[in-house]
Amino acid sequence: MSYHKRLFLLAGLDSLIVFAAVYISYIPLHPRIDTFSYTNILMTAFVLLICHHLFASLFMLYNKAWEYASIGELIGITKSVTLSVLMVTLFQFVVDYNVYGRVLFSAWTLLILMIGGSRFWWRITRDRFMKADKNMTKLLIVGAGQAGTLVARQLKNNRELGLMPAAFIDDDPNKYKLHILGIPVAGTSKDIATAVEKYNIDKIVIAIPSLKKEELTRIFEECTKTNIKPQIMPKIEDIMIGKVAVSSFRDVEVEDLLGREPIQLDIDGISDYVSGKTVLVTGAGGSIGSEICRQICQFEPEKLVLVGHGENSIYLIDMELRNQYGKQIEIVPVIGDVQDRERMFEVMEEHAPDVVYHAAAHKHVPLMEYNPREAVKNNVFGTKNVAEAADTFGVGTFVLVSTDKAVNPTNVMGSTKRIAEMIIQKLDQESKTKFVAVRFGNVLGSRGSVIPLFKKQIKTGGPVTVTHPDMTRYFMTIPEASRLVIQAGSLARGGEIFVLDMGEPVKIVDLAKNLITLSGYSTDEIGICFSGLRPGEKMFEELLNENEVDPTPIFPKIFIGKAVLEQEEEIGFLLERFENFNAIQLKEYVINLANRKKNRMFLVAK
Repeated sequence: MSYHKRLFLLAGLDSLIVFAAVYISYIPLHPRIDTFSYTNILMTAFVLLICHHLFASLFMLYNKAWEYASIGELIGITKSVTLSVLMVTLFQFVVDYNVYGRVLFSAWTLLILMIGGSRFWWRITRDRFMKADKNMTKLLIVGAGQAGTLVARQLKNNRELGLMPAAFIDDDPNKYKLHILGIPVAGTSKDIATAVEKYNIDKIVIAIPSLKKEELTRIFEECTKTNIKPQIMPKIEDIMIGKVAVSSFRDVEVEDLLGREPIQLDIDGISDYVSGKTVLVTGAGGSIGSEICRQICQFEPEKLVLVGHGENSIYLIDMELRNQYGKQIEIVPVIGDVQDRERMFEVMEEHAPDVVYHAAAHKHVPLMEYNPREAVKNNVFGTKNVAEAADTFGVGTFVLVSTDKAVNPTNVMGSTKRIAEMIIQKLDQESKTKFVAVRFGNVLGSRGSVIPLFKKQIKTGGPVTVTHPDMTRYFMTIPEASRLVIQAGSLARGGEIFVLDMGEPVKIVDLAKNLITLSGYSTDEIGICFSGLRPGEKMFEELLNENEVDPTPIFPKIFIGKAVLEQEEEIGFLLERFENFNAIQLKEYVINLANRKKNRMFLVAK
């Protein structure tokens, strides 16, 4: 119904109600009062009608939709009627000094009942019709707090969404068996399976924004007993700013089940060293590098230089950031390989960055076992090129993105990253630039990580391949990894290795099981097979080794350690004689070097 039609309909209906209320109050309810005439009745009715329309407009009663009538509208009706009756009382006193109190009180009561009833009639009818619609999807809402009731109210008021809240689940025992918005609280999270069966639930939504990850994991496990894939409501802040609708539910992701709270940034500290500065990111088209760029843009640097070897990946991140931040930040895409020393010096001289995040690297463990020369060229020589260019042109802070695989490495990739750490530690002792490294574990969803592989295997019907039933890894999300890198720059004093507290390591087989369940299957349907350890893989990873300084928390969830630099001479030998190594010799040399073992080849060469 259009606004004007609704206005005339409501105003006309209210006019009839006012005249009816006045007539009933005077004649049927008070037949023995003979001191007033029909003129009094008509005057009272007209004055009351005029006052009601004025106050109804003031409280916007004609702008509301009946189907969404609420307590707020009832309060507005009460205010409008009360003020209208008070104005009539004043009118009667001024005109003939007689105030018919009982009559006016009767009219006040009738007006609230009749006008309020007319407003709520459509909502009651609509709600009954909604409940009778068997084609709607029945929803179980986990969480009967403010977020849960917000979801329920939104769905009840938007029948076109096709979702009908059928029951609540809440761990507060005081809410058990209560009805909220006419919806029963069916029990605690342990009763999810029972509630699903009792109310014929088709869909489960978790509506507890403050839920901790371990609690979410527990609720998720209860939901898996029902064969219904649970979803999560959007963040409250996203709803408030209009970014998403209340009903924009998303699937529970494996990142939600990591079992720890995400790292929080020191916003002021980061702003001090990033805002208004020139920032350069190598590997800017990669998973970590691109996310670093996205998060850095929130702190409004003056210029952001995107350095990468892959043309397409740099194009994509450049266009994304340019569309969102192009008016506030100068964004410069640079195609260049970190192995090209001359190019790195050229870029560093041209843009004179204040901060450098070095995220360019080869990171795939088994692949680097077959290609040790490429690992050394990219991870060792590439780091040396970028770091020495930063030193030459006076960069303030240089942050190397490293890995937990650099601790007691058994593979080429981890060894080359540890050697890269050694290189920047040596430079830090000689340079005015602050050189630091950041270590973190496996990054969920990054290129080459286990999650995309598992998802692909599940999509094709399985089985999911896991190397060993007891293999564990530390996991973090791409945003967490990027935040740690950015935060490390603000905490840098020079020479540190920063480590994120990633909670307890996760069994890969448990990760596979969760991902299968999140995809809507059972482990029996998809299956899991164990393929054995691949070249260079360890059963578990470490974050700091026993020869490094004991980690001390310097910021919530961030630890620091200073690795001992002992093999400076052997690093020089590797860099000078790199071309003389064959693949087998190179692999042995870098692993021994990273583990601070004397190399037999080095001793013979001496």
